[in-house]
Amino acid sequence: MKNLLIRAASGVVLFGVVLGAILWSKWSFAALLLAIIVGGQIEFYRMAQKAGYWPQRAMGVASGILIFIVAFALMWLFDKSSELDSRYLMITGGLVLYIILLLPLMFICELFRKSATPIANIATSLMGVVYVAMPLSLLLFIPLLLGNGEWRPWTLLFYIFIIWANDVFAYLFGITLGKHRLFERISPKKSWEGFVGGLIGAMGMGYLAATIMGGDHIEWIGMALIAAITGVFGDLVESLFKRSVDVKDSGQVIPGHGGWLDRFDALLLSVPFAFIYLVICAVR
Repeated sequence: MKNLLIRAASGVVLFGVVLGAILWSKWSFAALLLAIIVGGQIEFYRMAQKAGYWPQRAMGVASGILIFIVAFALMWLFDKSSELDSRYLMITGGLVLYIILLLPLMFICELFRKSATPIANIATSLMGVVYVAMPLSLLLFIPLLLGNGEWRPWTLLFYIFIIWANDVFAYLFGITLGKHRLFERISPKKSWEGFVGGLIGAMGMGYLAATIMGGDHIEWIGMALIAAITGVFGDLVESLFKRSVDVKDSGQVIPGHGGWLDRFDALLLSVPFAFIYLVICAVR
């Protein structure tokens, strides 16, 4: 009961922080997202070290921060003007050049580290950027894509509500109807019944969001379905990582919930798929 109360209280606080950061301004949301990126990368690199590797933590975190800053600049410019101009090309070109140089820079840094696992070190360093920083940076563009080029914070909140609705309904269906295991080797408690219930909850939230925001119901429900399915895989992937290094939580940042990755793992896989889906919807 004590653990349940702690989890509930920290969940309410976390909800308030996320709600306030998104609704207050782009800057407050960016600050929160950057904290999640840095914290998530640190947790990932800590797990990689438990696996016996030696990732370049400073290089990886610095790369994640830079990619996020560039994404925020692009989002800010796009919100001010939807027309493509030289500023987009310069910023995007600079980011591409940096990513091209990132791999050889890590190769050079590895020469001075005298580690027995240089290949794995470079791979896990890059994975911390690709797995955490890049998808969460894409989250900046979700409100613009759902808001027809205009920053509408409530669209972002509803996207997060869709992820949470998937979790809540999956839990409720799982504990009441769950009999067939979804992925017992990685997550013994997840069931197919819970998986289907989560999809129903997510699509219901998508329909509600479209109704309130005046959006296209089919587009929102389609996005909710994609976000829910890939969000489940995001949770399973993080569970796979934790099991491989024999840890219960990725961190202890949020009482009762674990670390940053434990709380936001679904976003890491759902955002890229939702982003591509919304881009396709925007250009069709």
